[in-house]
Amino acid sequence: MRVCIIGSGLSALTLAKAFVNQKIHVDFIDKNNRTLLSKSRTLGISKNNIKYFNKNIINIEKIIWKLKKIEIFTENLGNNKLLKFENNSDFVFSIVKNYKLYNLLKKNLKKEKYFKKIKLKKNCNLQKKYNLVINTEYNNLITKKYFNKKITKEYNSLAFTTIIKHEKILNNVAVQIFTKEGPLAFLPISNKETSIVYSINKNSKINVNDINKLIHHYNFKYRIKKIANVNNFELKSISLRTYYYKNILAFGDLLHKVHPLAGQGFNMTIRDIKNLIDIINDKIDLGLPLDKSVNEQFEKKVKNKNFIFLNGIDLLHEFFQIERKTNKSILSKSIQILGKNSSLNKMLINVADKGLNF
Repeated sequence: MRVCIIGSGLSALTLAKAFVNQKIHVDFIDKNNRTLLSKSRTLGISKNNIKYFNKNIINIEKIIWKLKKIEIFTENLGNNKLLKFENNSDFVFSIVKNYKLYNLLKKNLKKEKYFKKIKLKKNCNLQKKYNLVINTEYNNLITKKYFNKKITKEYNSLAFTTIIKHEKILNNVAVQIFTKEGPLAFLPISNKETSIVYSINKNSKINVNDINKLIHHYNFKYRIKKIANVNNFELKSISLRTYYYKNILAFGDLLHKVHPLAGQGFNMTIRDIKNLIDIINDKIDLGLPLDKSVNEQFEKKVKNKNFIFLNGIDLLHEFFQIERKTNKSILSKSIQILGKNSSLNKMLINVADKGLNF
């Protein structure tokens, strides 16, 4: 079997590595060649997905930072925790720098005999040449022709990202604060560094200098030595209406894009990879052809789950938007009470860890 993957980001590289591990030939088309990833961007990966990544894609134990607890606050409740997710005997979540994961995958794939980078030739019919064509790019002819119908929600917000350097502490607790300006996350990446993701409404007219001041204002545990350059990107949620066209499959952020407040974007992609590989392996085991039926099964298996999961995160965002605008704490107090229910708390941890299982 030979597949073609079009893309340059982490989704494309991770999927390529998953394929070559199954001894599937991958021709990789990367028009950018020199993808530059911001060193202030990080990814959250759930415990279950870390185990799958290490076993089935590539071992990333050396580049991740494990978190034993996630604490959630809202400004309307002051210093009182809204929710808490923890595992005293194990970790609940991990953080990794985007560029470190990217470089690890890229370096490893160069050594793989089943992997080959190619240039797209003119008049090349990818559909006829390959069993499957997997497209992860937003702006190419395939996307414009087959994957332009989507459900999009503009949040009218920017996500500001940076990394703070601070005095050494035991740094294994992530903190998310729903502030008046928007959700602010402190995500540990070592005992001396913490990643910051701050989502702020565009109408607030907050600039980079203001971000630094706000980080100091809401920080309650770090003795900050330095704040790195602040980057930002626009926030929106995207859900494709159609996942495939014949033997061409959309994948990664092209399929679905979510608000970063729950750290679930890349986790959704890892779960998609697992489902796609399972479908392909089942076909191989049964001696069935690898054709557009793979895409049909994939869409049928994951589309509804992804849509529900994405909208669940969107509802969470809207919930805190309402509270921020009304400046009342009754909604947070209700969640605080529900969060003390051990069964509900366990269910929420399980969903965040493994996604939806039905």
